[in-house]
Amino acid sequence: MALIDLHTHTTASDGTLTPKELVARAAQKGLVAVAITDHDSLAGLPEARLAGAEHGVDVVTGVELSVADGPSSIHLVGLFLPETPGPLAEQLDWLRQRRHDRNHRILEKLKSLGVSLDYDAVTVLAQGVVGRPHIAQALLAQGVVSSFKEAFTRFLGVYGKAYVPKDKLPLETAIALLHAEGALAVLAHPYILGQSGPVLAETVTRYRDAGLDAIEAFYTEHSQYQTLEYLALARKLGLAVSGGSDYHGAAKPEVELGRGRGSLRVDIAVLDVLRARQARLLATGSSLAQKELDPGEHQV
Repeated sequence: MALIDLHTHTTASDGTLTPKELVARAAQKGLVAVAITDHDSLAGLPEARLAGAEHGVDVVTGVELSVADGPSSIHLVGLFLPETPGPLAEQLDWLRQRRHDRNHRILEKLKSLGVSLDYDAVTVLAQGVVGRPHIAQALLAQGVVSSFKEAFTRFLGVYGKAYVPKDKLPLETAIALLHAEGALAVLAHPYILGQSGPVLAETVTRYRDAGLDAIEAFYTEHSQYQTLEYLALARKLGLAVSGGSDYHGAAKPEVELGRGRGSLRVDIAVLDVLRARQARLLATGSSLAQKELDPGEHQV
């Protein structure tokens, strides 16, 4: 099998390897292709492209977007971004500024709880875009918590005392932005929906009708049953499938590039099908891709 990984993170968001280091590790692991899909950031893509040429690894340029589906939140992985994205890049600039503001609000909440962290010190830990994992690192370094899990359970997770909600793009807007760049929209780690059977089918059908292109059926945390259910649902709804480890480096040391927790396998054939689907998108267009995008409409 020629293996690939289509969901990874670098220091351009909340990973711990630089784009160049991640691509080099992909080569060491024998992966023939790897997608760089940082959270709301395209900053690592130029470096990753150069590293791919150096190491003989096919680098798929991507991004992971936080998306609002009504009151719920999902993630979309965008794949096959162009070298110079337009409206999407503008929107991500705004989201990154909102993330910066969110980090400061988290630190303010922590301070009100008697925990003082220096933002500059957190930034040094990040080596790039600051996110909650880096704040968790700082909490761990100060001895406030004994593990990343405790940091999120007590402070940073949805039910944590210092939690601050994240600004998100509406589902239809996110898909439209990706399609306008000629990129595919993939539902990331669908197990997080907590759905199965008819309920899951109804939800994903709605996403497909909004323009969704694929489901991330192969994923680190999916059971064999879940993987089979997602594969069957993709076939039924005419969607492609994708797969990846959601690799973050030392931030998630138990998750290895291309292998997840050890059993993940994503074959190159998955990428071939996705490329064919993108070619059809580029050739035929879509109502979403052709929609005129007003940058002001996307700010939530």
